[in-house]
Amino acid sequence: MPKRVFIAFAKEDEWARDYLRGQARNEKSPFEFVDMSVKNPYDERWKTQCRTRIRGCDGAIALVSKNTRSADGQLWEIKCCKQESIPLLGIFSTSDDRPSSLPSALTGVRVVGWSWSNIKNFIDAL
Repeated sequence: MPKRVFIAFAKEDEWARDYLRGQARNEKSPFEFVDMSVKNPYDERWKTQCRTRIRGCDGAIALVSKNTRSADGQLWEIKCCKQESIPLLGIFSTSDDRPSSLPSALTGVRVVGWSWSNIKNFIDAL
């Protein structure tokens, strides 16, 4: 069975989520990406469904950009991954869109530049 990896991203960074999924298809990856599109991150039903999806994953990747600090849904997803002890890797969505500092939700999370080797090494270690 392929490994399942949750993607936490800011709504404004949907393009990065789509790019990551596309890159994985090009590499014929033995894993699948899962996410929970944000409609209303404050809705308890959304949180319950999201937590269930996260629990069903082997790991998670947080796409980190300047939008992350104000992305309540993404920050909640990151905290949920930590609460559920899901291995988590942060990946900067671009080299020129890096935040000047990371939000507290990412404390203790390794955040690296976007490269296929960084992504593959993380997933291979799951």
